[in-house]
Amino acid sequence: MKKMKVCPNGHTYYKSTDCPTCPVCEAARKPSEGFLSLLSAPARRALMSIGITELKQLSTYSEKEILALHGMGKTSIPLLKDALSQVGLGFKG
Repeated sequence: MKKMKVCPNGHTYYKSTDCPTCPVCEAARKPSEGFLSLLSAPARRALMSIGITELKQLSTYSEKEILALHGMGKTSIPLLKDALSQVGLGFKG
């Protein structure tokens, strides 16, 4: 059963879980370009939670470390590998 919720910014939305993420606010935070724009919201939040906003920062982590982040899924890894390779970088190790 979906419950009506209101975020701190006043957006009204319905969710069937206790997840506090407002879909309206999340859509507004999505970058329009760059490698973060390719990812799902949970994967993007996972990277940003550890301070990764640039590919050079991402390249200092191993694929295994990134995949272990909460919100990061297997479908994101090929996207990240491709973005890294386009600038001559790769995952650590």
